[in-house]
Amino acid sequence: MYLKFLGVIATAFILSACASNDPSSSGSTAGGANTDNGGINPQSQEHIVRNYGDVVLFGYDRYDLSPKTRAVIEGWATYAEEFPQTEFTIEGHADERGTREYNLALGERRANATKEYLSALGIASDRLSTVSFGKEQPAVMGSSEEAYAQNRRGVLVLN
Repeated sequence: MYLKFLGVIATAFILSACASNDPSSSGSTAGGANTDNGGINPQSQEHIVRNYGDVVLFGYDRYDLSPKTRAVIEGWATYAEEFPQTEFTIEGHADERGTREYNLALGERRANATKEYLSALGIASDRLSTVSFGKEQPAVMGSSEEAYAQNRRGVLVLN
């Protein structure tokens, strides 16, 4: 009995010695994608959020791209170039002011402006789809200028 116990312990010791806990080794998920940022799959929405941000903001009743917005979208283009098979949806949103129809149209213009800029940066337009939610999906509840500013947005979503 004592010998069996020692045999089990020795086997466990040998197997544990074969396992690598080297943090510099590249991990992978079940799908085979490499991971980074503490185990986050680089082909995930979380990776985009952490490394590039997934939201761009627009001015009141505007859909033109500010320099800050363009910089974020340029990061998205870098990501899209790194993963050329990935497709994206660009969501357009508006604040609660205005009619439902007007805000759906404004959200569409915001999503399309974002898509056009990504296309101009070399991302194939067939990898990009757009959808407008108008004022139907606010990021922040409230009727203050701070809430409105956060709801006037475009969002990059990994398909």
